[in-house]
Amino acid sequence: MIGELHQEALAGQAPGDQSILDRCAGPTLDIGSGPGRLTLALAERGIPALGIDITAHEVGKARSRGALVMRRDVFDRVPGTGRWATILLADGNIGIGGDPVALLRRVSELLAPDGRALVELDPPGQPPLPDDDDRFPRAHVGADHIAELAAAAGLRSVTIWSAGARWFAALKQNARRFP
Repeated sequence: MIGELHQEALAGQAPGDQSILDRCAGPTLDIGSGPGRLTLALAERGIPALGIDITAHEVGKARSRGALVMRRDVFDRVPGTGRWATILLADGNIGIGGDPVALLRRVSELLAPDGRALVELDPPGQPPLPDDDDRFPRAHVGADHIAELAAAAGLRSVTIWSAGARWFAALKQNARRFP
């Protein structure tokens, strides 16, 4: 375990990143990509990846590292809508906008019909709570609440797992949707 954590730290990855990266397949959209850690790691694996983030400074850092990123709000027009095989919501990004159900509905629109979202969560026992930062509304979702929130957004929880101290879920469409 310590050797694995050391290797991830050397690669610029956080402990547990391998767990989520190993589950990415096909074109991947990294929502809230920040400095591009996961977007870049996917590209290095040969997986087409695009990061989006609203923070100009983070987008600049990601680009300087060689990641393909756009300064974009997930609720605005996003390239590839309806065609992403994998969508990442890592590092607490399930809480973007402060309304996890609204974000998951948007994720559902962005996903290909057979695609899946990989979502990082808080540990079990954490109820869905808003954050107190008014500048960037966020919410927190515990692993034991993702199934109900996903269902409200038209998604279903397929798998929940932990890696180190991090918790994740894979979500899929309930049924093929038609415009």
